[in-house]
Amino acid sequence: MLQLIIATVLFFVMVFGIGFILNMLLKTTFFPIYLYVLIGIPAFIWQTWDNTKSFSGNFTAFTFVDIVPAIGALIGAYVSGATIRALRRGGYKMF
Repeated sequence: MLQLIIATVLFFVMVFGIGFILNMLLKTTFFPIYLYVLIGIPAFIWQTWDNTKSFSGNFTAFTFVDIVPAIGALIGAYVSGATIRALRRGGYKMF
């Protein structure tokens, strides 16, 4: 259980940091969320895909331990966009 908490926080912080930098460089707000949904989730599914199982069997094989860090990363992407938006509304032109 401790590893799950550490992994979730780690994914949150990593995606937040990468998303914050992408938002600063590309002057976008929620680009990391779109990037995560379009590239991150399909890459994870492709990596864990097993051809010996049926289509529905592959998706039911995901457990709580697989899904919680992915949700933590998605929340990190959202929080990075919300932080950039708050900084821009606060008058910081650098962001």
